[in-house]
Amino acid sequence: MPLYETVIIARQDISTQQVETLTENMSSFITDGGGTVAKVENWGLRNLAYKIKKNRKGHYVLLNLDTPVDAMKEMERNLLLNEDVLRHMTIRVEELEEGDSVMLQSRSARPERRRDSDDDDDTAKSAKSSDEDKSDEKTDEGEE
Repeated sequence: MPLYETVIIARQDISTQQVETLTENMSSFITDGGGTVAKVENWGLRNLAYKIKKNRKGHYVLLNLDTPVDAMKEMERNLLLNEDVLRHMTIRVEELEEGDSVMLQSRSARPERRRDSDDDDDTAKSAKSSDEDKSDEKTDEGEE
């Protein structure tokens, strides 16, 4: 069976209990269709990048699914009909992610990202200091 990851954004007005009920309802479409829900992650209430239907925040939920296409289409149809759901996105993946997703990992546990601006600053500083060293050598030679 194909593997999918679905992210659901629910309205900020609903409670956490209602988000869990919504997640259980969507999971039931998958299990009734012969699939399995491998993982459910509730990312909580987060700020949206822009307003969606007059909402500035939304409850985010990630579902990792192993399900037939028909069950996935039925779940997506019901997500479109549910007025508590602001947006959803489903992608097909080659393999499901083990453990916590990046959104749930603490900042200290995430791999360190390289920042190009820091490297450029360091390079500029070292080039500037080597230029100063050369100019000092020239003034020392000229004094002799």
